[in-house]
Amino acid sequence: MRCFIGIDGGGTKTAICAVSEDDFSTIYSETSGSSWREHGAAGVAKLIKEAVGKLIGDGQIAGMAMGLPCYTESIEGDRELELAVHQTFAGIPVYLANDVEVGWAGSLALHPGINIVAGTGSIAFGKDATGKTARSGGWSEFFGDEGSCYWIGRRVLEMFSKQADGRIPKDALFSVVCEELKLKNLFDIIDIIHIEYLPSRERIASLQLLAKKAALAGSECALALYKEAVSELCLLVDSIRCQLDFAGEPFIVSYTGGLYKAGELVLPQFSEEVGKRGGVLKAPRLRAEAGAALLAFQQFNPECLEKAREAMMSSD
Repeated sequence: MRCFIGIDGGGTKTAICAVSEDDFSTIYSETSGSSWREHGAAGVAKLIKEAVGKLIGDGQIAGMAMGLPCYTESIEGDRELELAVHQTFAGIPVYLANDVEVGWAGSLALHPGINIVAGTGSIAFGKDATGKTARSGGWSEFFGDEGSCYWIGRRVLEMFSKQADGRIPKDALFSVVCEELKLKNLFDIIDIIHIEYLPSRERIASLQLLAKKAALAGSECALALYKEAVSELCLLVDSIRCQLDFAGEPFIVSYTGGLYKAGELVLPQFSEEVGKRGGVLKAPRLRAEAGAALLAFQQFNPECLEKAREAMMSSD
């Protein structure tokens, strides 16, 4: 059975989707992270080859689309990654993209619109009916990623320190942080964060869950953080909307990433703000790796794209 393969790469995990070119049946798997900055270009290509081989076996690939982190962000890095991928998958047609593009492809099933990612980091990608694309955000957790889980996690620590020494009034956020981090002394948080959290972007991002718990307990500080996060994500919507042409009809905005699991703390406000801009917020249609597989059909077997899309949307 020959398959089209979709890859959604990430810093901590890589999701894989294989779609049969005959009956469009779909299977999924996961493997570890695929950032070339961490594992090297050759290491990423080898990782993906081994994972795909376990999923469908060698010699069964009709075409691939890979969305990989950091691609298109470094001329030298792009050159090394392209060389490694095409050498590793010699003879197989491969479409390479940044992982934000496959996020859009899955979230909107290749239809025109904007996808706003708010996971560990934040970034946006859109495409209009003419095929023009635009990207915004995704710069760096050091000076960007506004509205993301990492950004909220960092702000939780800021709000905690201000509440701890009386710069702002204490509320539920203070008690939640003390309880969850098991602080016996308030200054213990410095060593805990530097030793256990700072080495990992994902650990800092996980502090967003403390904001969620505090907000649900009534913390005004935490509620304000989510409100500010929505405002930042709407700036991404504005940026993409201004770069593309969505005139004449409401534009679609979809979303992917862990922040949206905060549910009522994010989605109603985000939907309202998108509506004010003439858009409509819609839930993701497909997983990102399934979107990558659709990109593979679009690139290498376009005559079957519509059938593949219908089959995947009915089964996913």
